[in-house]
Amino acid sequence: MASLDALDPDSFTTLLVEEGEDRLVVRLHRPEVRNAIDQVMVDELHAVCAHLERTPKVLILTGTPSDAEAGTKGVFASGADIAQLRQRRRDDALAGINSTIFDRLSRLPMPVIAALDGYALGGGAELAYAADFRIGTAALRMGNPETNLGIMAAAGATWRLKELVGEPLAKQILLAGRVLTGAECLAAGLISDLVEPEQLLEAAQSLADRIGAQDPLAVRITKSVFHAPREAHPVIDTLAQGMLFESEAKFDRMQAFLDRKNTQTSKTTRKTDSPEEQA
Repeated sequence: MASLDALDPDSFTTLLVEEGEDRLVVRLHRPEVRNAIDQVMVDELHAVCAHLERTPKVLILTGTPSDAEAGTKGVFASGADIAQLRQRRRDDALAGINSTIFDRLSRLPMPVIAALDGYALGGGAELAYAADFRIGTAALRMGNPETNLGIMAAAGATWRLKELVGEPLAKQILLAGRVLTGAECLAAGLISDLVEPEQLLEAAQSLADRIGAQDPLAVRITKSVFHAPREAHPVIDTLAQGMLFESEAKFDRMQAFLDRKNTQTSKTTRKTDSPEEQA
């Protein structure tokens, strides 16, 4: 039975949304323009964030899949919609249209997984940088060609990319227009796994399964503490741990661990004490 608070997939025009009990799969869906990020998509991503802030779940972000039979290639997002970007002026830039939604996505309570195939350029790359995990294919092409258009990557790349891959490579991407292949993204640590296109969503779902096996509250608090500024540590770690030490899940999960350990010990003892072992 669907939750009363579930998203209505029919209310979106630029996103395909599939909601599960512990995760939300969102596919960017403007294939006619290679999933260029326009204002409508930004607005719909804000709606997704509002839902996940109320109902924390893992978010899987992906794009148009490749189709071997049709001979079409996959694409995550080719960037911001240039037609709209061409018309924007100073006040639009100061509004931080893309940076605001990407920052909101990065701050979601539960982890965000970006499943990347084909182009992830400009704003598409910055959207991927905002995720907690990135999985890609060999066909992935990731970079920030904004300076070639007379602008800069202003939605997170200038600081997130440096943190992700280091200053030398970040400068090659941001200042010299270097576009990384999937293999280069893996070597640089920009993605954690390189998989075949037909296995991309499955790999993202598998990662979501591993996250789902953890205690949700512990995951949420760990993500928040991880992103806290350096000067907040170690005080924030101690306070957060104090909260978790009082959670019911902590007692239940630790007791289950001890029960399993005792069961394994008992089985080992019985096996050692058996006549066959003593003979």
